[in-house]
Amino acid sequence: MINISFNSSPDAIICLNSILPKKSVFSKFPNIPIIAADGATNQLMKKGIIPNFIVGDLDSCKNKYINSIPVNNLIHIPEQDTNDFEKNINFAQNQNWKKILIFGFHGGELEHTLNNWSIIKKYSTKLQLLIFESKRYCFPLGKGEYSISTKDNEIISLIPQCKAILTTIGLKWELSNEELQLGVREGARNRAIKDKIQIHIHSGEILLFLDSRIPLFY
Repeated sequence: MINISFNSSPDAIICLNSILPKKSVFSKFPNIPIIAADGATNQLMKKGIIPNFIVGDLDSCKNKYINSIPVNNLIHIPEQDTNDFEKNINFAQNQNWKKILIFGFHGGELEHTLNNWSIIKKYSTKLQLLIFESKRYCFPLGKGEYSISTKDNEIISLIPQCKAILTTIGLKWELSNEELQLGVREGARNRAIKDKIQIHIHSGEILLFLDSRIPLFY
């Protein structure tokens, strides 16, 4: 069984061009490189945060901000086959950064957000990806047995990607070798009734949602 414990730090933070956390959240991650997806630079700079790298086609970042970044840290990728999120993921992977914390995941327009979900699924077996949104964490889990420390009555959501068969221990509404499938049955808004829950994913993959453990990474 894999024990998921939040006791480490991310290798890097990717900031997408959507609603980003307050500056106080960033201050909890000293010396962690920040990668800005193009237009996210504008928001970061307004908060007084200077990203270490700007990655993308650079068509949304204001020139006054671009000029404050060393030219070697401007990663211009003009091709349009991938969106800025995937460009940032690829850049992080090329730096051998495996544990990536993601801010601003909701891409503004719905299709951007859905596209970002697809990218999470695409890279879920290659990198450890952790989304922070509205004081909640979300991360993908594939086939296997997991143990996770939780708080009493903590809201736990298990969303299939796109189908999974699970058994759980320690949740208010348990699953016993049961199937979750998008468009059929999801596992949203369950609750932990123990200080440690177990999730056995017999097949498929899920997105696990729980309260954030800022500044810790799993």
